[in-house]
Amino acid sequence: MSPEFIKEALRNVRYPGFSRDIVSFGLVKDIRHDGGTLTVHLEVATKDPKIPEQIFKDCHAALDHLPDIGTVKVEIVVKDPQGAQGAASEGVQGKSSIPGVKRVIAVASGKGGVGKSTVAGNLAVALAKTGAKVGLCDCDLYGPSVAQMFGSHERPMANEQDEIIPIEAYGLKLMSMGFLLEDRSPVIVRGPMATRYTQQFLRQVEWGELDYLVLDLPPGTGDIQLTIVQTVAVDGAVIVTTPQEMALIDARKAVSMFAKVNVPILGLVENMAWFECDHGQRYYLFGEGGGVREAATLGVPLLAQIPIDPQTRERGDAGTPVALIPPAEHPVSAAFQEIAASLRARVPA
Repeated sequence: MSPEFIKEALRNVRYPGFSRDIVSFGLVKDIRHDGGTLTVHLEVATKDPKIPEQIFKDCHAALDHLPDIGTVKVEIVVKDPQGAQGAASEGVQGKSSIPGVKRVIAVASGKGGVGKSTVAGNLAVALAKTGAKVGLCDCDLYGPSVAQMFGSHERPMANEQDEIIPIEAYGLKLMSMGFLLEDRSPVIVRGPMATRYTQQFLRQVEWGELDYLVLDLPPGTGDIQLTIVQTVAVDGAVIVTTPQEMALIDARKAVSMFAKVNVPILGLVENMAWFECDHGQRYYLFGEGGGVREAATLGVPLLAQIPIDPQTRERGDAGTPVALIPPAEHPVSAAFQEIAASLRARVPA
């Protein structure tokens, strides 16, 4: 019953409304195990009485079942968030929901070239068509796609508080490095600067009141992904993959990364699942059913199988996402509408 053992058990306790656990937030101040009694001392900076109550219950749920634990006492000191000092206050204050944004959904792949940005952009459009207020943040600094996909080359302005005013198109609020650079201008920055840009896109943009903010993540599991999950409370992640094993390998890595930072996987999208010719024959160019099998293995919903579709590509290049077409008139638009409906049911705003 070492303090390290107890801390590992407490890593299963999340701070209510956040994706990180109470140990990562630094709320655990002392652990003592004497005379058959385990005492855990926590400090929480909040004005909401429901938060310490929930933490108290969750701590007992994580500890009471441990063998030879004895009596468990969870002591919680509640401090005013304005005057609180220390890591607990800094952690919880630093990583929270974006003001005005109810839900944050990340779209990730682990691998480039699987159509993640196409899925993120069309998902944002489909969510907006359900009546939700939606924003789309292009977090791929080195390969931004949102400006092209939504046909806008405007330059963002700033408000009086020096916040970036997002670009608006098709009822969405958009932010992307593509709005700040010329088409041929590369982003040449090291990790620390990429981290700063990402934090600015999340925290220093005037998002206003949104039901959903969709984050189009870059491929991989590096600095930008970790910055996002450490900066804001992500409500869940959608994993995009193509059917072949080469893509599924990296999709699994993305799933593992989100598991380590306590971000739930909302489901998997199998993109480029097949190509259907004019005669109705399907050709499985990247293999058949890889995403279906992977979703079953991971125990997560398969949100959709999206075929290779020329019109989807053409409309993406033209800045008019395919999800703008009425679902009854196009199967890919219908698929994105189904994804949006599923996510709204699982993550209501």
